[in-house]
Amino acid sequence: MTTELEQRQAVVKEALSWCGTPYEHRARVKGAGVDCGQLLIAVYSACGLSPDFDPGDYPADWMLHRDEERYLGWVRKFAMPTDAPKPGDIVVWRFGRCVSHGGIVTDWPTIVHAYRQERYCVLGRGDIGEFEGRRPLFFTLWGNG
Repeated sequence: MTTELEQRQAVVKEALSWCGTPYEHRARVKGAGVDCGQLLIAVYSACGLSPDFDPGDYPADWMLHRDEERYLGWVRKFAMPTDAPKPGDIVVWRFGRCVSHGGIVTDWPTIVHAYRQERYCVLGRGDIGEFEGRRPLFFTLWGNG
């Protein structure tokens, strides 16, 4: 049985292994293409912390035309809110009308995320650039939320 610390380390290691993968809407192939939602599914399922699932079709700009919290709904299905993000936790932001971007915390504010503006899955910061002034929401898959 693995400890929470070992699970968190495995999540960060797996997330980092996706860095350099080109941003590609609705893709989930390491080295070939991934978007931010598919990255979360790939990493947590590879680490055995959530099931591998297909979230269905979603337009690249759905957050500009809908109020439905689809992305947040996927996150809430497997994780609970936390105010103290730790390595391996999820961070999401509202862009447009609803939550529509997320990443994996390595050591807040450092994150791994597949970001359209960067054109790749990258190790970056969640408190500068387009994220500055946006309120991040944090979620954890471990029972310490």
